[in-house]
Amino acid sequence: MKLSTSELEQFNSDGFLVLRQFADHELCDTILELAKVHLKYKILPIETESEYVGEDKEVLRITVRRLRQVYQRDIVFKTWMENKEVRPILEQVLQDAPVLTLAHHNSIMTKMPHTSTETSWHQDIRYWNFENDNLVSVWLALDEEYDKNGVLEFIPGSHKMQFAAEQFEGKQYFSSTRLENQRLIEKKTSTALQKGDVVLFHGRLLHRANKNSTDKAKISFVYTVKGKKNRSIEGTRSSAYPEISLEQL
Repeated sequence: MKLSTSELEQFNSDGFLVLRQFADHELCDTILELAKVHLKYKILPIETESEYVGEDKEVLRITVRRLRQVYQRDIVFKTWMENKEVRPILEQVLQDAPVLTLAHHNSIMTKMPHTSTETSWHQDIRYWNFENDNLVSVWLALDEEYDKNGVLEFIPGSHKMQFAAEQFEGKQYFSSTRLENQRLIEKKTSTALQKGDVVLFHGRLLHRANKNSTDKAKISFVYTVKGKKNRSIEGTRSSAYPEISLEQL
C-alpha cells in the first residue's frame, strides 16, 4: 500500500495523516487484551503518574501511564511494529528507508478513566536527540478515541514552524499563556478515531490530549520510526537502545 499524491501532500502540509481502518480488528483486540494483562500486573518497565486523593488528600494513587519497551515484551507487539503494509508508506513520508527506534515511544499508552491527567502541548522532538527531525510516530487506536477520553489534538503545520525557547515552559511544554502561542493553539484540530485507525504524525508536530473523563480506559499503541540516514546523537537516550531496520526484515 502507498499513499496517493494528495495524501502525501496532506501529510507534508499538516504534519499528520489518518489511515482509516488500517489495522485488522482481531489484531487490535489481541493487542488490547494482552496490554490489559501487562497493565494489571504492572509488568516493568512502566511509566506512572501519581496524585494524592481523598477528602484530606491523604491517599497516594499511582496510575500506569504507559507500558515501555513493548517491542521486546511479546511477539504480538513486535509483529505489529514490523508490519509490512505500513513500510511503503513510511518510506514515502520519510523519503528514506524506515528504521524502528526503540528508545522513544515503543509504548502502550493509557488514559485511565477519571485518574489520567491532561497531556499539554508539546513536540516529541524536544526530548529526542538525532541529527535531524526526520522522525514519524505511528499511533494505533485499539478502540474508540474521541474528545472525552483523550483523543490526540494537533496544530496543523506546526512541524514546519520555528519557535523561540521562551515559548516553552522549561524544555517541555508549549506555553498556553503566551499570546502568540494562544493564536496558534486556536488553529488546533482533532478527529475521532475508531478501532484499527492509524495516525502518522511528525516528531516536530505540536500535539496534546485531554484527560479521560469517561468510565472506560483508553489504550493505544505508539511507536516511532526514523529515516535510515538520520543518526542518533552518541551518549544520549536516543542512542542507548537498539534500532531495527525495517527494510532488512
